[in-house]
Amino acid sequence: MVVIRNVFRLKFGKAKEGVALFKEGMAIQNRLGSRFNARLLTDLTGPFYTVVLELTVPSLSAFETEAPRLMADKDWQSNYQKITALVESGYREIFTLVE
Repeated sequence: MVVIRNVFRLKFGKAKEGVALFKEGMAIQNRLGSRFNARLLTDLTGPFYTVVLELTVPSLSAFETEAPRLMADKDWQSNYQKITALVESGYREIFTLVE
């Protein structure tokens, strides 16, 4: 199993709006039958207005196969446009899950 953490730094004061959009995006992924186990995290300490979209996937190859299908969906693209308008910066971390 692989954990992919997409870390987003939102513009000042945009956390509430951003979280709502990320939840909408997760609902779109579920509607499309995504095999990704997703969860959303927000900061308690550290840089303000940080949102993490964490995905647990069977393997990197599974992510590479499924991600383009999700990203091709018009609803997903519309949601992503709204999210990117709120984001100042971001990065991705990829981990092997040790059980």
